[in-house]
Amino acid sequence: MVSVYAISSPTGKISPQPWLTAPETRTVVEALTADGAEVRFVGGCVRDAMARRPVTDVDIGTPDKPETVIGLLEKAGIKAVPTGIEHGTVTAVVGDRKFEITTLRRDVETDGRRAKVAFTDDWMIDSERRDLTINALSATPDGDVYDPHDGISDLAYGNIRFVGLAADRIEEDVLRLLRFFRFYGLFGQPPPDPDAMAACRNHADKLPGLSGERIRDEMFKILLVPEPANIAVLMRGLDIFDHILPEAGDVGSLRMIGWLETRAIKIDSVVPDPLRRLAALLDTDAEGAAAVAGRLKLSNRQAWRLSVLAAPPADIGPDADAPSVNRTLRRLGPDTVRDLTLLAWAGELSITPHLPAGRTQAWIGLLDTCDGWQGVVLPIGGEDVIALGVAEGPRVGELLARVEDWWEDGDYAAGRDDCLEKMKSLLRKN
Repeated sequence: MVSVYAISSPTGKISPQPWLTAPETRTVVEALTADGAEVRFVGGCVRDAMARRPVTDVDIGTPDKPETVIGLLEKAGIKAVPTGIEHGTVTAVVGDRKFEITTLRRDVETDGRRAKVAFTDDWMIDSERRDLTINALSATPDGDVYDPHDGISDLAYGNIRFVGLAADRIEEDVLRLLRFFRFYGLFGQPPPDPDAMAACRNHADKLPGLSGERIRDEMFKILLVPEPANIAVLMRGLDIFDHILPEAGDVGSLRMIGWLETRAIKIDSVVPDPLRRLAALLDTDAEGAAAVAGRLKLSNRQAWRLSVLAAPPADIGPDADAPSVNRTLRRLGPDTVRDLTLLAWAGELSITPHLPAGRTQAWIGLLDTCDGWQGVVLPIGGEDVIALGVAEGPRVGELLARVEDWWEDGDYAAGRDDCLEKMKSLLRKN
């Protein structure tokens, strides 16, 4: 039960913070309140400020309609971009800072994917269409926080709850089911809310009705939470993956890749990467990876990368000899080989968590090799083959490939003259 006091009066206070007092923020607020409208900061910036976490995006709610918002901004000399005008959202641009300003709304019609909204001037009604209690907070420009659904308490205790009935919120937009797991991974403490868990299980079969892009974006965010393996275990237990990622396998490699990326080693080039973590979660071959890429609408580059990581074309590890590692580096590039190294290391750790110091240093040495890789190029090209009397056509490429294999087997030591002599030798034999 939410108290009347919680609805009508502020129940918390944001201490002065750079984003709150920044000149750009004050400029936008002054423009929006020039005609007397009450505006508040809403959503993530308030939640993160209360949780004492960095604030990146600043969103503002207002009872004014979008056309009024645009007029107020332009009158103050602020660039206004109608980024989501049909849903009441205008983006204010001040210098290199952007502020999303959204008119208070109520849902008129929902279909599980997108809502048809109408504008309102009622802050309580607007809060009731939010997904989670911790995301329903709002704050005045002075930092007074309004908490209509006990979100402050939930934030303090790690309770991730839907606003109102969990099933109703998910039925309005099924993406909220995935958002629950993301925010549980970011702010939650066990045990998870039983009503939310039951609603997620009961509505998981509706997830395929969402676009691949929306599922992809949310899954990537889930994979970037501090302990993604724990969230994957929860999602598997509720049959979520059956509907969106049936290729998901054991979470051991995912758990260890997260540990390697964030705590085990300190290498500037090793940072959390959602696609690498997705590959760690999958138990499939190149064909299965292609199916995942198509379902999640990955870009061509992402699809290629996922296929390589799911089905490596070469073994990468401390037991590989230097020529083999160099060959893979040249053909796949240092970024992909770094991915393969981390995945192989994580796989080994998932079986043997405590490796000897020498083995650990050997893995780190592979990562250092990736960082220090200087690309090498075959010293001869097609024009050299043609100059030796070979007609243009497929045979030129075939001959170059044979010389390239020989050159790689020699760890790239052969220079241009040596490669030309090898080419002549092949031509003499043919």
